[in-house]
Amino acid sequence: MSVSNATLYEKPKSLNLGSESAIDKVVHQKLRQKGISPSEPCSDSVFLRRVYLDAIGTLPTADESRSFLQRPDRNLLIRQLLDRPEFATYWAMKWAELLRVKSEFPINLWPMAAQEYHRWIRTQLDRNTPIDQFARSLLTSEGSNFRVGPANFYRAVTAKTPEGISEAVTLTWMGLRPGKVSRELTPVFSSVAFKPTGEWKEEIVFWNPLATAKPSEISLPDGQKMTISAEADPRIAFAAWLTSPKNPWFAKNISNRIWSWIFGSGVINPADDLNPQNASTNPALTQILTQELVRERFDTKQMMLSIFESQTYQQSSIPASPQKDAARFFAYYQIRPLGAEVLLDAIDQISGTQDGYSSAAPEPYTFIPEEHRSIELADGSITSSFLEMFGRPTRDAGYESERNQQVSVMQRLHLLNSTHIQRKLNLGPALKDLYRTAINPEQFAQRVYLTVLSRYPSADEVQKIKSYVSKQKVRQTAFQDVVWALVNSSEFLYRH
Repeated sequence: MSVSNATLYEKPKSLNLGSESAIDKVVHQKLRQKGISPSEPCSDSVFLRRVYLDAIGTLPTADESRSFLQRPDRNLLIRQLLDRPEFATYWAMKWAELLRVKSEFPINLWPMAAQEYHRWIRTQLDRNTPIDQFARSLLTSEGSNFRVGPANFYRAVTAKTPEGISEAVTLTWMGLRPGKVSRELTPVFSSVAFKPTGEWKEEIVFWNPLATAKPSEISLPDGQKMTISAEADPRIAFAAWLTSPKNPWFAKNISNRIWSWIFGSGVINPADDLNPQNASTNPALTQILTQELVRERFDTKQMMLSIFESQTYQQSSIPASPQKDAARFFAYYQIRPLGAEVLLDAIDQISGTQDGYSSAAPEPYTFIPEEHRSIELADGSITSSFLEMFGRPTRDAGYESERNQQVSVMQRLHLLNSTHIQRKLNLGPALKDLYRTAINPEQFAQRVYLTVLSRYPSADEVQKIKSYVSKQKVRQTAFQDVVWALVNSSEFLYRH
């Protein structure tokens, strides 16, 4: 059977989303300059699903969808999501990609260290630690990789040399690829040292003052010179310079990355290539986002709140203008596939099933509880054939491009035909209960649409399901076909 993507493609109803925010003003100004019309506001059901996925990487349940659609309050929903534990879990996954949390080759943190590193990252996000403090803790860290989570920042590089560390630092915190800046900052990290302990694979990260025999002068990217005596750890001075509100790179890099993670592309794109030749598509928007982060004292959650509440974020994914470059200027919400972890968790939530995980090279401390969701996986080395097929990043270098969002034939065939997915949809306990307890096709249609697509079905969709079920000999088989069709629809597989 075929199921329409009505909510995805129909013209949304007009909604009053309040006055323009500072973000909206500069976005709309750029659109007027380009002769591009912004899209209409998205419907409540589209917004519900979108903000759940973008804020916490999780689908709303049928009950959550029903509750919101009965009394929609977008601003209240945003605040509730930002306070949920899944927020820290989902964004810890994003930061773990950037910070290369991986136990095996080529990072080789070792499982116990990867778990400790990830635990520290998630704790900071749960506490809403300002991102400048978060960065300083990592940059000035010392101690055991098994017991001091942030110390793994210096171990999670492919080359534990001053040059390799400098490249990782500038990429992560300044959005700069290896080059002149990373080479000039190499002396900052020339005293970072490592020593083993009596415990296998444990390593101590420490500052070794003996590595610097005389005061050193370091050229900073803004033209300043930083002189460090032999008795002082240069990382402390560098971290203070980097996270200063006046620094032209740090806040711009972080705010642009957050925008990119929410919208699918940065105002400067790629988000980890902030070189002068890679210009912002909207310099005024870049400035507003940078100023917002500084004004909020590097509170990234508060910045996300401003983005989620903006008219720009709450636009429809249906372009209102034919210009090909409308997406570059954020004239509409860009449709893009669900990430591997989010997609698998969504299918598991719908079906009531679990996917098991284990290390490809079994080692101590790699046991993963059955109830673990994909977005909770701490270690980038713990994966599955599904996650690999659907583009989960390798976490080898911390580049945004490591996550592959290209849709492949293998992905489509897996969703359409694999026993992995078929078993979930046919035998998953949550769906089996739905198949068994649905009184009639109308009730089934309403419950399954709220469960899978986070909205009510249209009258036409209900009629199609009634017609299809009436032609099948076994009602449960017909119900399974409906779920299969919905899970394979663009409306389910994409953020929109």
